[in-house]
Amino acid sequence: MPKITKTRGYAIGEVSKLTGVNIETVRYYERIDLLPKPDRTAGGNRQYNEEQLKQVFFIKRARGLGFSIREIRGLLAMAVNTEFTCAEVHEITTEHLTSVQEKIASLQRLEAVLKDMAAECSRGDVPDCPIVDTLFEGG
Repeated sequence: MPKITKTRGYAIGEVSKLTGVNIETVRYYERIDLLPKPDRTAGGNRQYNEEQLKQVFFIKRARGLGFSIREIRGLLAMAVNTEFTCAEVHEITTEHLTSVQEKIASLQRLEAVLKDMAAECSRGDVPDCPIVDTLFEGG
């Protein structure tokens, strides 16, 4: 995250450029109350403060790690209000890790099935196809 030294507010375009988060995504985070509504200029333009800019970085990083909006909402609320213990954050993180590990295992099973299906295919010029046959099984 770049060092933030600006004293005035940040326009939404600046927030987008600094964080790499699309403008529409920043607006979405506001709409779902994940990000507090920024102040507005006399002309009605959004003006984000440094704390809000940091929160956008936080959300982006957490999304990149696969945390759900619900999980990010909880983590962000704890961090902003400094009403958390490291143990609470650890619990949320380990629950998320377990979920990621389950998804990986599921994808590995899927990969094995698809490999088996592809291996049975002769890639011939006839309409008989073991892949299509396999997809019709169990119906």
